[in-house]
Amino acid sequence: MASKTKKQAILIQSPKGMHDILPEDYELYQKVYEKAEEISEYYGFSPIQTPHLERTELFGASLGETSDIIEKQMYTLRTTGGNHLALRPEGTVGVMRAYLEHGMHTLPQPVMLRYKGSFFRHERPQKGRYREFQQFGLEIINEEKASAEAIVIKILTLTLEELGAGPIIVRINSLGDKDCKAGYRKDLLSYYRKKINGLCKSCQKRYKTNPLRLLDCKEEGCAEIKKEAPQMINYLCNPCKQHFKEVLEFLDSSGIPYFLDTYLVRGLDYYSRTVFEIFKDSKKKQEGEAENEVEETQIALGGGGRYDYLAKMLSRKDFPAIGGGLGVDRVVQLLKEKDAKAKTNKTPKVFFVQLGSAAKHKSLDIMEKFRKTHLSVAQSMGKDSLKGQMKIADKLNVPYALIMGQKEVMEESIIIHDMNSRAQETVSVDKVVEIIKQKIK
Repeated sequence: MASKTKKQAILIQSPKGMHDILPEDYELYQKVYEKAEEISEYYGFSPIQTPHLERTELFGASLGETSDIIEKQMYTLRTTGGNHLALRPEGTVGVMRAYLEHGMHTLPQPVMLRYKGSFFRHERPQKGRYREFQQFGLEIINEEKASAEAIVIKILTLTLEELGAGPIIVRINSLGDKDCKAGYRKDLLSYYRKKINGLCKSCQKRYKTNPLRLLDCKEEGCAEIKKEAPQMINYLCNPCKQHFKEVLEFLDSSGIPYFLDTYLVRGLDYYSRTVFEIFKDSKKKQEGEAENEVEETQIALGGGGRYDYLAKMLSRKDFPAIGGGLGVDRVVQLLKEKDAKAKTNKTPKVFFVQLGSAAKHKSLDIMEKFRKTHLSVAQSMGKDSLKGQMKIADKLNVPYALIMGQKEVMEESIIIHDMNSRAQETVSVDKVVEIIKQKIK
């Protein structure tokens, strides 16, 4: 019996790392998406939606076979037809695949796309990090100028600020191009070769397979070793140096706070040149001091970077590009901590009380009149008693209740009940919408 009870308890729990978005949080998620879409649409980004499932090989070819996502975090499956598919772990690769598949290079360039939805990674759950996570993303494809980075970073930071998630700060670095990276990789390996015994087991493996990821480790010993490692910024060729300079100039002119994190790499093989992450700036900048760094334990609210070689990884075509995104779960968590309230037009101003079947049938037509004028009306058609329905109206804290019974149906009238003064008046059904609009004003 005990084992059956335990099994039943497990059945009604969401899988580890997954979570339900309950009604009280759903409005906040919508608020984040709506603000991000409002701003990005103004800047010219068009919406796109790609499948949750893609061919597994697509991610292996682009994210890097030695990345943590490919090695540990992908949810994969084999279909009955023998195809190998994966739940999308990120958005950029799917969007680039769609750009190539549908010949979007024939459209006016650059192509600027926005997307939102669920993504999946099998990683250790923690605060603000889930195995199914919500993300909003931006991609600018076939644009090599530094202004593209500025637009993406501007939209993401502006979204956070206007949501009330600020102040924010951007960590930024340049990884250079393939030529820059080759010289840097050689010196990085030389530095770590002498310190390999002090590295964690994961980093000892990364040393052989993906040395740039050594700079991304948060283990205390590895973080200490990193402090004296060569810095990529010193290896940039002149074109990469000029490009990064222009990016920073755009941030300066836009008043976006940032600091140069010379060890920021991000974990995907397709990144080149600019990479960035966005954090809540929890430390105030003192006059005369450099921009404060964020604590290592903080979780990024967003991030992104340039991926000039991704199109060539997937095809023979060359389309430089830049993208970025917001971790919506993390943004919502921050807004909840700041006690932000979701602004919604759906907050009811009126509760519709219907008494009897004739009134319930009539109420649907009346509620439709309110909907067309964008006035939100709550109701509880499943309840029959006046007392029960008025009790719900009281809990919702609406200013007015509309009451309709058999008598009102026959007379084409309705009662407006003031929930504060308890005063009542009977008005014509044809005039009730306009009268309520005037009262609410």
